Amino acid sequence: MDLENIYASMGISGEVYEFCKKREAHVSERFREIDEIFEYNQLKVLSAMQQSRVSEACLVETTGYGYNDMGRDRLEEVYARVFHTEDALVRSQIVCGTHALTVALFGNTRPGDEIFSPVGMPYDTLLEVLGVREAQGSLKEYGVSFSYCDMKPDGSFDYEAIRRGINERTSLVEIQRSRGYSQRHTLSIAEIRELIGFIRSIKPEVTIMVDNCYGEFIEELEPTDVGADMVVGSLIKNPGGGIAPVGGYIAGTEKCVKNAAARLTAPGLYKELGPSLGNNRLLYQGLFMAPSVAASAEKGAILLAAVYKELGFECAPGPFEKRDDIIEAVTFHDPKLVMSFCRGVQRAASVDSFIRPEPTPTPGYEHEIIMAAGCFISGSSIELSADGPLREPYTVYFQGGLTYPHAKLGVMMSLQQLLDDGLIDRSLLLNRD
Repeated sequence: MDLENIYASMGISGEVYEFCKKREAHVSERFREIDEIFEYNQLKVLSAMQQSRVSEACLVETTGYGYNDMGRDRLEEVYARVFHTEDALVRSQIVCGTHALTVALFGNTRPGDEIFSPVGMPYDTLLEVLGVREAQGSLKEYGVSFSYCDMKPDGSFDYEAIRRGINERTSLVEIQRSRGYSQRHTLSIAEIRELIGFIRSIKPEVTIMVDNCYGEFIEELEPTDVGADMVVGSLIKNPGGGIAPVGGYIAGTEKCVKNAAARLTAPGLYKELGPSLGNNRLLYQGLFMAPSVAASAEKGAILLAAVYKELGFECAPGPFEKRDDIIEAVTFHDPKLVMSFCRGVQRAASVDSFIRPEPTPTPGYEHEIIMAAGCFISGSSIELSADGPLREPYTVYFQGGLTYPHAKLGVMMSLQQLLDDGLIDRSLLLNRD
C-alpha cells in the first residue's frame, strides 16, 4: 500500500509527508500511553451501560411532553455511573456547551449570590451570561455577581488571591478545565483535586462546578471523582463521540441536577419532561464511541505539536507533555499564519473542504473569529476543526478528529497550506531526523 501516493493525490507534497512521518515516529510511545487510557475509559462506559441494563427499548423515540421516556432516563443513569455522581441531566434540549453552563449556573445560584472563578476569566461566550459584558438576561440582571482571580504567571494557583476572593456571598465556584482562548494551561485532574481541597478548607459548603468541555475521557478520572459537585459539557464535543447531533449534560449531586432541571424545563416539572425526538440511539452510540474518538483527537493534537514545535513555533502543550484535553494551541504572532493554517485544515474536511474560511464577527465573541469546521454536525468541535480569535498573540486552537488518520491529514494539510502560501520556508522541512 503506497500511502505517500494517496496523500499526493490529495495535495500533500513529498517533503510534507516525510516531515510529518518522522515526527509521528518520534511520538509513537505517547500514542501507546493514550491507548491504555482509551481502553480503560471504553470499559468504564461499557460497564455503565451494562449495569444500567441498556436495552433495545431504550433506543425508541418519544415526542410531545416526553413522559416515561425510558431511554432518556436510562441514559442519564448511564452518565451518572460514568461520572460517579448521584444524578445527571442529558438532554437534546440543551443547545450547546454555553447553554449547559448557563442552565447549571442559573439553577444553582440565587439573587445576592456571587460566582467566583479561581482560574481566571471564563471562556468568551460565558462573559455575557455572567454580565461581565452587558447582555439582556444575564445573571447580573438577576442580582448574581461574579468575581475572579488569575493564576500566577508560572501557571500555579494563587492561593492567597483565592482566599481573598471567597467571601460570605460566594455560593458557587466555577472552574474551567480547558484553557479556552486564554494562554494558561489546561487543568489536570490532580490540579483540580488540589484546588477543590483548598476551596473546601475555606468554605466547605460552597458548590463547585467544573466546566468539563474538551476534557472528558482524556484521563481515567473525571472532576466529580475528586470532589466537584457537578461537571458540565457539550455533546458535540468529547462525550457525543461525533455522533450525537446536539445536546449537553450536567452530572452531579441530586440537588445540583434538580436545580438545573428546574431551569431547563420549569419548577415542578424538573426531569419528567423532555422528549428524546429520536436522538436516544445517537446519544447512546456517541457516548459508546466517545473514548475512542477522544483518543484519536488527542493523538492528532500530539502530532500537531510535534510538527510545529520542530518548526520553531510555540505549542501548548508540547508533544511530550502530559495532556488534559484534546486542544492544541499554536501561537504564530501573525494573523496571516492563523488564517492560512485554518484554511489548510478546512481543505482536509470531509464536508465543505472547498470552502475558504474568513474571519467574521461571531455571537458571544468580542473579536472576529476564523474557524475551519467542515463537519457532519454543525459546529461539532470533536470533529476536525481549528479556530482562533484575530487578536494578539494570534494563537490558533486545533482540536478533534473522529479518526486519527483524519486528524493526521488535518495536520499535514495545514502545513501544506502554509508552504503553498509562502509563509514558511520549505528548507525548514528538509534534512530533519
